[in-house]
Amino acid sequence: MLSAFLLLGYLCGSVPFGVLLTRWLRGVDVRASGSGNIGATNVTRVAGKKLGAVVLLLDALKAVLPVGLAVYFMPGDARAHALVGLAAVLGHVYPVWLKLQGGKGVATALGVLVVLVPEAALAGAIIYGLVVARWRVSSVGSLSAAVVAIATAFLTARSREYVLLTAGLFVLMLWTHRSNLQRLARRSENRL
Repeated sequence: MLSAFLLLGYLCGSVPFGVLLTRWLRGVDVRASGSGNIGATNVTRVAGKKLGAVVLLLDALKAVLPVGLAVYFMPGDARAHALVGLAAVLGHVYPVWLKLQGGKGVATALGVLVVLVPEAALAGAIIYGLVVARWRVSSVGSLSAAVVAIATAFLTARSREYVLLTAGLFVLMLWTHRSNLQRLARRSENRL
């Protein structure tokens, strides 16, 4: 059963809503504009705040669905829940439909935490909002949110596996944000 949920998690995560919606509704390829990323931040830059918000929501929901189903059908198996969540985020970062060239995984990770560690999701979302409102740099907001999510998960998560997953998602975000970190070091990071 776990194998089926891992596949479901990966396939749900790999649906490139940013690419699909900007193409269908604006007639542009989001990968060819702005930062070239398929996620909500670049969709906001390329197609506006409303479409960016829709992509953010859908990118989170594509993790909520498989992780929620895993929790329902495999109650008490925190390891399985964490692995399905990781599969969903990896699907977003490395989608089979886009030759493994996906997004940063932030919104999809948020969706995982909404199900497994809602307190960490809420704390991370609040910090993201505050940091972005102050400095207008999404990457700083995302990484700050991830740090706060780890601390919150450590204090509130119902299992060690959920804490490890939260920490693992942070490491993955450091990897996906490596070009952002380089631009931050050069003080040339894109602002919202």
